[in-house]
Amino acid sequence: MKLARYDAGQGPRLGVVHNDAIIDLAGAGIGATNMLQVIEGGDAMLDRIHSAIAGRAPDHLLSDVRLLAPYRPAKYLAIGMNYRKHVAEAERLGVAEPQKQFWFNKQTTCITGPFDPIEPGVTEMLDYEVELGVVIGTAAKSVKAADALSHIFGYVVANDVSARDWQFHSPTFMMGKSFDTHGPIGPWIVTADEIADPQALDLTCHVNGERRQANNTAEMIHRIDAQIEYLSTAFTLEPGDLIATGTPEGVGVGMQPQVFLKPGDVVRCEVACIGVIENHVAG
Repeated sequence: MKLARYDAGQGPRLGVVHNDAIIDLAGAGIGATNMLQVIEGGDAMLDRIHSAIAGRAPDHLLSDVRLLAPYRPAKYLAIGMNYRKHVAEAERLGVAEPQKQFWFNKQTTCITGPFDPIEPGVTEMLDYEVELGVVIGTAAKSVKAADALSHIFGYVVANDVSARDWQFHSPTFMMGKSFDTHGPIGPWIVTADEIADPQALDLTCHVNGERRQANNTAEMIHRIDAQIEYLSTAFTLEPGDLIATGTPEGVGVGMQPQVFLKPGDVVRCEVACIGVIENHVAG
């Protein structure tokens, strides 16, 4: 199931995307008023939604609505240097390979819609990073890898937009990873039951039609189950928390010569079986 948040001219609504159309959840009698309520409702909520929309005609064509960020998480956690060739890029820039999983926070005010503009702000080194985003469904504390995937509600496409000149203001990367609008996600949440193997998904990033990144989640150094095990050893992952699982090689800062985003550029990030987000850089 593809769960979306959208605006058809009357403010944000929740819906289910089917083919090229969307079914409004309020019109289908689902009482949830925000995506977190749907996530917290778990399988019981998804069963209700399935029953409510069965045979129901769509309310809107996708082309007639504006897709919004599916939700704003309470925690947005991202792992750095989790693909081997991306590690090699970083090492050429003098960044040593992490000896353990390397995590940083993106402040959740960075969240923006799947087709909304990216505002550069004060950075002069604006960069892109396509990633598979994992939405936690049930609370996870001290979870073992073997059980980790059962705590996932669904998946999104994420662009971990990065201000490289601000990234190393702090050893945590937080400043350069958290500018407003530097967290496009979407275009919807694909529920976990739709993804047979999250470690077998192609992901690509194009800038102005030129392919910059292309790899497969099978190439992660630390798999998603290991990421959840590691994080939940230290603290509780709660329903709705968002995990960005790492970006492959091909980022602008790693190119020779380096190429950063500029006003007018269009960044298209795609993850197979999830969807596409596309954001232009504002001038």
